[in-house]
Amino acid sequence: MSSAPPATPYQQFQMAFARHIRNPKLNARPTNVPARRMHIYNELLYSNLEGFLLACFPICRKILGQRRWAKLVRRFFTEHRCQTPYFREIPQEFVAWLMTQQPEEAIQPEWLIPLAHYEWVELAVDVMATEAPTQMIADERVPHSLLSHHPVLAPAHMLVGYDWPVHLAAPRKKLQPQRTQFMVYRTPDDSVRFVELNAVSARLLALLQDASLTGQTALLQIAHELQHPEPERIIEHGHSLLHDFYQQHILIGCYAPA
Repeated sequence: MSSAPPATPYQQFQMAFARHIRNPKLNARPTNVPARRMHIYNELLYSNLEGFLLACFPICRKILGQRRWAKLVRRFFTEHRCQTPYFREIPQEFVAWLMTQQPEEAIQPEWLIPLAHYEWVELAVDVMATEAPTQMIADERVPHSLLSHHPVLAPAHMLVGYDWPVHLAAPRKKLQPQRTQFMVYRTPDDSVRFVELNAVSARLLALLQDASLTGQTALLQIAHELQHPEPERIIEHGHSLLHDFYQQHILIGCYAPA
């Protein structure tokens, strides 16, 4: 098996240039590059990266403060190798990098990483590529068909859950562990909404991601999982819940059962 050809002088220069931009403290400035010009490149690239992150993670930035935030962003800039060329996906890369950090990295507060994911989800749903569902039943029939048919979720959505109440995060506020779950979805007018869920409503929406289930079969499954002695009460409450979801555009219609 042949080895890769050696780097050309220009390629060596490019790599030295990039290493210095990533970490100027550990990597010397390439020869023949004026210090002032190199400084401009360093500041420009780092500032662009931080700008993309700050737009997505304003609460994280407020909680950490300028010094700790800049230190964290610099570590990301130095250590991480992004897998995408798209600027709008840099926040996703940042969250992925945060999740790889070991306990000795001591990223505090301990709910910062869930908070970063919670902040990123809004962007993820906002730019999510979707196709509009077809062959749904007529709108006027939907409220009466939520049990007998398969309710259809908003095409752009994410069901997320955290062990902390990240939606309450604020500077100098102490959070206590608490399981919280959200439906994050894009409405027909292209706004992104967050709806906090309880355990039952979150389970119902998770089940409805299976296109083979009607509203009633999903609710009966929940009644079985809860070992509820009166499944009809779960169905009655669930029907009202499905109607609320439809009114909020979490559900956009129904398919006839397969």
